[in-house]
Amino acid sequence: MTRQEKETGGVEWRITLGDGSSKSLVPETGPVSRVWMGLKSLIAGFVLKVWKFLKKAWDIGVDDPRKVIHCLKVGMALTVVSLVYFTRPLYEGVGGNAMWAIMTVVVVFENTVGATISKSLNRVFGTTLAGFLAFGVHWVASQSGHKFEPVVIGASVFLLASAATFSRFIPSVKARFDYGALIFILTFSLVAVSGYRVEELFDLAHQRLSTIIIGTFLCVLVTMLICPIWAGQELNALISRNMDKLADSLDGCVEEYFDHNGELEDSDKQPGKNLIGYKCVLNSKTTEESMTNFARWEPAHGRFNFKHPWKQYLKIGASMRSCAYSIEALNNCVDSENQAPESIKKHLSNICLKVSSNSSCVIKELAKTIKTLKKSSSIDFLVEEMSDAVQDLQNEIKSLPNLLRPAELLLPKSKETEKTTSPIYLLEVIPVVILVSLLIETSSRIQDIVKTVEELANAAEFKAEDDDKAKQNQANMNRIVPSQQDDDRQTEKALERV
Repeated sequence: MTRQEKETGGVEWRITLGDGSSKSLVPETGPVSRVWMGLKSLIAGFVLKVWKFLKKAWDIGVDDPRKVIHCLKVGMALTVVSLVYFTRPLYEGVGGNAMWAIMTVVVVFENTVGATISKSLNRVFGTTLAGFLAFGVHWVASQSGHKFEPVVIGASVFLLASAATFSRFIPSVKARFDYGALIFILTFSLVAVSGYRVEELFDLAHQRLSTIIIGTFLCVLVTMLICPIWAGQELNALISRNMDKLADSLDGCVEEYFDHNGELEDSDKQPGKNLIGYKCVLNSKTTEESMTNFARWEPAHGRFNFKHPWKQYLKIGASMRSCAYSIEALNNCVDSENQAPESIKKHLSNICLKVSSNSSCVIKELAKTIKTLKKSSSIDFLVEEMSDAVQDLQNEIKSLPNLLRPAELLLPKSKETEKTTSPIYLLEVIPVVILVSLLIETSSRIQDIVKTVEELANAAEFKAEDDDKAKQNQANMNRIVPSQQDDDRQTEKALERV
């Protein structure tokens, strides 16, 4: 089938001429038509990609409007600092170095207040220190004579630039002053080398330092006064959200493991919960470290004072990741091919679900403490409940040998039957023992989270909960305790009857 036949649906109309020859009625496609068709398809594909890009950008802005506000703040800061270049009195005051103020705004302005202040102070101090050292080197070089002047400048650039570069490998320097060290290297090299040719070196350095101070001051002013985004608040909210995700992951894993024959509905299973939750905790280490570093630069704001123990959040994050690794192992038990018999699962389902529920309640209460910055009046009771549930689980696991093939236990065993049945018992018990041990380990690691949160509450001097809420929690505890006491009394009476 020819190209014309394909375009006409497989039918080709032809006309027979007088000499017996035939001619097709379908016009032939020329090179111009083919180029036009290719150009149209190229334009359509480009428009489609642009539309998808714009739609994705719109979704990002709708999901977090603060990103749009940040873009507007950067545009406003650049517009204001441009007045230094456009206004003649200001331009004459700083000379042709007015462009350094615009460059400073571009490289210094960040999303959070702490990040902006960090880069601003690093830029100012790095520039100032490099300028003074460059002046000192320039004076020493000028006193050494015209012959040795380039040698002194070159040697100083080599030594100081190498030392500043090495300092960027030191963890404490890299965490807080890495940008300052970079600016020091750049400024010192520019000022020291340019001083060899430029006569008015002091005026040049003074103008550049003035424009940098103008740019950094404007950045700090805009980011703190117009819809500020505080790194400390973001860190606090991140830790609180991760705790909630950790609790949901723990519940999701255990519920899915003890889903008897698909009894749970799809809405109750929430298959993505036990995957997304703990993975977010495991992948948040870098974000926590950067937010902690930026929060230390911020002034007192909201409920956070200037000496808020931000480093304690790193310990809380580390203990949460330790717990998340344990939950990841629990999730592997759910996906494992080796599963315990349904009878054993059914026997342990209630107590295991109780342990996971009590453990998740502890984590959620800790998340509430972080979110509200108030000490919990019920955390001790919840931890005690979790410990009691773990103790009950340990007692329950000891009764498993009585459930394994009770009919076979009554039969007389020979050496051959013992050899064939013993491995079966181990294969049946191993999956359950692994799950129970992981649950117990998870509860133990949750207690480490409780300890780190309590250290934060004491260091930051968290206030206690409101009296009304404390009384309500105490009333709930009192309602639970008498019911437990009644159960104990009934148990004692039953033992006396026996």
